[in-house]
Amino acid sequence: MCQECGCGLPAPTRIDGKPADDVHSPLVDGESDGHAHPHRHEHEHPHSHPHEHTHLEGTEPWHSHSHPHIHTHEHMHDTGHEHDHEHEHEPPHDHAHEHTHAHTHEHSHGEDPPVRREVAVHESLFAANDRFAERNRGFFRALEILVLNVVSSPGSGKTTLFTETIAQLRATTRVGVVVGDLETDNDARRLRATGAPVVQITTGTLCHLDAQMVARAVGSLDLRALDLLVIENVGNLVCPASFDLGENLRLALLSVTEGEDKPLKYPPLFRTADVILVTKTDLAPHVDFNRELALANIRRVSPKARLFEVSAKTGEGMEAWCNYLKEARARIQRLPTP
Repeated sequence: MCQECGCGLPAPTRIDGKPADDVHSPLVDGESDGHAHPHRHEHEHPHSHPHEHTHLEGTEPWHSHSHPHIHTHEHMHDTGHEHDHEHEHEPPHDHAHEHTHAHTHEHSHGEDPPVRREVAVHESLFAANDRFAERNRGFFRALEILVLNVVSSPGSGKTTLFTETIAQLRATTRVGVVVGDLETDNDARRLRATGAPVVQITTGTLCHLDAQMVARAVGSLDLRALDLLVIENVGNLVCPASFDLGENLRLALLSVTEGEDKPLKYPPLFRTADVILVTKTDLAPHVDFNRELALANIRRVSPKARLFEVSAKTGEGMEAWCNYLKEARARIQRLPTP
């Protein structure tokens, strides 16, 4: 299972066909693996040798792992008093590293019943991702790049929208794209036809991009030659909503072919969006799309998001959308350098 969202064990991520670990980026090299590890020992200790505890006579040891460690146990004795004591195991070891997790020991002395102790440790599953996201954000801000994280269901028109957006912005705005898909580079090839630099992230079975994937991918781009970076996330209405990539703006797309109730069914995606685009408006008469109900549902979930209605095919609404991007880019340029 994916540690972050339970979406299934991912295949190795590839960037433009290469294993992600082979792609060097100044935002990643020397950093951790980018995943949060929720299981941590309450006692921190170097370890690399096997040992086993058997505290209940005739039972199997509760755990067997490698570490010299020191920990404290409480025991109840026949006299009815309680005390703590420490014991230490220090067999030979090869190397040291630290981690902590909750675990239980059972002990029995004489006729005393075993004392069972449990320690619960909670750590944000997204802590590592958020750390990379903040690093990405600072890097993008220093270069005065406007970064968009585009999230939607498959088939909502992300690629078509940005193919047309790039064409309309070409004279004033230098655009680069990071494309995320489980397999194929179909969208990347379509976007490269615009002349924009494009990097493909192939995630295998992982249903979202995370900040470290983006950090690796942008190492393949000349970011200093860009004004706008578009991150086309994996088509999914659930998981991408939970992952900060270091973007300035999160865009959610709703095509008229999806129906009016998607914002109510998937509120986190629309609630976390800064901008919502209703796409494929030219098809609305053919699919009995109820515009008033769709807009009301969007406003119910996300009352403050900027809203656009566009058709990349006919050009409807595209001028207003592109002007908004130019204004957003201008605001980025006015930010003080960190």
